Amino acid sequence: MPARTVITARQERLGAELRKLRERAGWSIRQASEATGIAQTKISMTEAGRVGVSEERVRFLGSQYACGDAAFVDALVAMANERGRGWWEEYRGLVPSGYLDMAELEHHAASLRAFESVSIPGLLQTEEQIRAMFAVSTPQLSDDEIAARVRFRRRRQEFLVGERPARYDVVIHEAALRIKAGDSSVARRQLRHVLEQSELPQVTLRVVPFAAEDFAGLCFPMLYAGGPVPQLDTVLMDSPQGGSFVGAEAQLIRHRALLDEVEKAALGTVESREFIQRLVHSM
Repeated sequence: MPARTVITARQERLGAELRKLRERAGWSIRQASEATGIAQTKISMTEAGRVGVSEERVRFLGSQYACGDAAFVDALVAMANERGRGWWEEYRGLVPSGYLDMAELEHHAASLRAFESVSIPGLLQTEEQIRAMFAVSTPQLSDDEIAARVRFRRRRQEFLVGERPARYDVVIHEAALRIKAGDSSVARRQLRHVLEQSELPQVTLRVVPFAAEDFAGLCFPMLYAGGPVPQLDTVLMDSPQGGSFVGAEAQLIRHRALLDEVEKAALGTVESREFIQRLVHSM
């Protein structure tokens, strides 16, 4: 099987989980090769996500590495069996690859927890908000590039209204609600759209106001995606340098605790809706 020319974040994660299983078994790549009969280069490339792996091999490696967690092995098998091309692949080469990884993460998530500090979450943005945000990008985007990004983000939003949408618990800081992308009319329509989306049964929306006490002020956006098993939870952290995916257990614990603190500082769901409604009337 030829090596992949493009490796997605999800493919990297599958390889990383197989590597962790091997390391927990106390084996080097050489020892694993001797025990399983699989070439060292094959093991190395599989763990790097550079080549695919069959269901049979995942189960074989799980057995050889003495992994007794059947649900976890089944989840890895499901990842290995993803032969189909997700809708996001239609946009490869049209939008940054990090956007595709985010869409794939959302698509496979069992639940989502998010915090946004300076912008409306992408899943809740109106088309004119999206267009206004990309229009001021640096470096400046062409009309075609902006159009592709708008279409892509709107396609991502179908996640919230699909046949089996995942739970979406989102906390938005007041700063993000007040920052305008476009004029006041665009901002009002955006906030009304947020209110409409918050009525979806799978969406829980809460607001951290400027007046919140004992709020340290988490300064970076965060998306916590629950996997089919806890070991496959993933955190996506955004920054000016780009997004990064985190799956190490210690880091997952830390970010769950951070989200818990954010939620403690937030208003309740009813109070949050009333807060946003007051913002709309004040614009």
